[in-house]
Amino acid sequence: MNRRNGKKITALFMALFMMLSLTACGGTQKSGDKDTAAVNGENQSTTETTAGDTTSDSGNTVTGDKIVNIGMTDTLSTSNPLLMDATEILKYSTGLEFLPLVELNSSLEFEGMLASSITTEDNLHFTVNLDKAAVWSDGQPVTAEDVVFTVLKLASPKLANANMALYAFEGVGDDGFVKEGATEISGVKAVDEKTVEFTTKYKMALTTFENTYGRYILTLPKHILKDVAEEDLAAYDWFNAPTVVSGPYRITDVDLQHYVSYTANDKYWKGVPKIGKLNIKILPAAQLLTSLQSGEIDFVQQTTGNILQEDYAGVEGLDNVNVTYGSPITNQSIFFNTTSITDVRIRQAILCGFDRQAIITGLLNGKGEVVDGFLSSAGPFYDSSLTPTAYDPEKAKALVKEAESNGWDSSKVLQFYVNSGDTTFTQAADYITAQLAEVGIKVQVNTVDLSTLMTTAGSKGFDMLAVQYTYAPVDPYPDVNWLLSADGWTGFANAQISDALSATQTTSDVAAIKTQYLTIDKIVQEQVPMISAYVISAQGAANKRLVNATPNVYGSFINIQDWDVTQ
Repeated sequence: MNRRNGKKITALFMALFMMLSLTACGGTQKSGDKDTAAVNGENQSTTETTAGDTTSDSGNTVTGDKIVNIGMTDTLSTSNPLLMDATEILKYSTGLEFLPLVELNSSLEFEGMLASSITTEDNLHFTVNLDKAAVWSDGQPVTAEDVVFTVLKLASPKLANANMALYAFEGVGDDGFVKEGATEISGVKAVDEKTVEFTTKYKMALTTFENTYGRYILTLPKHILKDVAEEDLAAYDWFNAPTVVSGPYRITDVDLQHYVSYTANDKYWKGVPKIGKLNIKILPAAQLLTSLQSGEIDFVQQTTGNILQEDYAGVEGLDNVNVTYGSPITNQSIFFNTTSITDVRIRQAILCGFDRQAIITGLLNGKGEVVDGFLSSAGPFYDSSLTPTAYDPEKAKALVKEAESNGWDSSKVLQFYVNSGDTTFTQAADYITAQLAEVGIKVQVNTVDLSTLMTTAGSKGFDMLAVQYTYAPVDPYPDVNWLLSADGWTGFANAQISDALSATQTTSDVAAIKTQYLTIDKIVQEQVPMISAYVISAQGAANKRLVNATPNVYGSFINIQDWDVTQ
């Protein structure tokens, strides 16, 4: 794949590393006049089932008086899927109304949502077959024209959504937008009522297409929105309480800083939801434990609700909650500015100069793993033959001495930037700094907020920088391609890595792709443009009254229509 275009795909994922530990920023927007504290009986038992079932005019049973509250710790930037910013909270909150084409399930398999299948024969043409049963809540069929309409709007320069990486398709400019006034995209065509063909400018792996586009294109009803001027779509109030949806729920009220309230779609084509009312409640991570204990919150998923590490034991001790630990996916990554720390021996000394397993044992209660490189054991391309570098302070001291003999200035203080909102890693950073001082490397920890951290990363105004980064296990390509490039955060470019990354985009053979990523991780282990400090197995929780609801890093909400509550 073309490197310039390949790096741009990361715009879609750049927000994903924030999801387990950081709180996104967003303006407050209310579509109703409700006081936040009174949303859907917030002070009542949140799984109340005091009233009996009601029956809709379609003859389906709607359990409208059952209420479930989902706790999340990120704020929303919008309720409009045309402004998708790639955060998980936005994808899931709007995806409950407007289904994605596919979604990853708990087994890391792509499961059809609006699509019944996505296929390719040449990694240039991708055929999306929509489920023949898919209909809008007003009874109209979901069609290929709806998908084409949605992509055209996502590519509109008037909406100016730079996060969707649509430049990959024929007919879309390298900036990701079509020309103003465009009525079609040559690379996105309706073949028949239920079939769409996407054509890319360069070869792309099927998993990259599914993960980058299949999960993030949330199809909208053309017959409802076709007459709305593009300049009005971004702020169109309809998205705060849509009248027609394809998913199990629709928003009835929203305050982007505090909550999203939903009511069930009693004509949902995959089955009428058993829970009549649903709320996403946005609250500080420090309140999740007490909210789970009181029953105010029923469900916390690992990537949208950050239960504090120091609260893990407390949540485990709750009698009313089932705890689930997710697969080790979120990587606490330390990136080096290789244009600043130019001597590879110093980077190698840092890698072996602090005890990563001790951090997992001491700060994560053992809920994590140590790896070298980008891949964890949760993904299909992980190769256990790559043994992680061991803690070896004597080796670190020797590497520092070698570097000094070749001109490295050991009086230099390395500036290490850390997110102030990640309370666990701020403690780990102090531990790392103390251990590195013992081997002759001076480090100054700078704890800054997320906005400052991202500004620092983009300007390369750091020596070391730490963030929690979720590399999608089935498709790490976009992030790795960006990070290991001259323009990426590390400033590290390597021809062998570039060739290996390109090779992952021309095959769907897992063994072949695994071989390429092993090559990449071996080079990362040797040249150390980044260190995986640890990979987290994050905690999720569900009230025991919930049925058919298990928090997972992926797939938690795929079958939300089957969730139920017991008395």
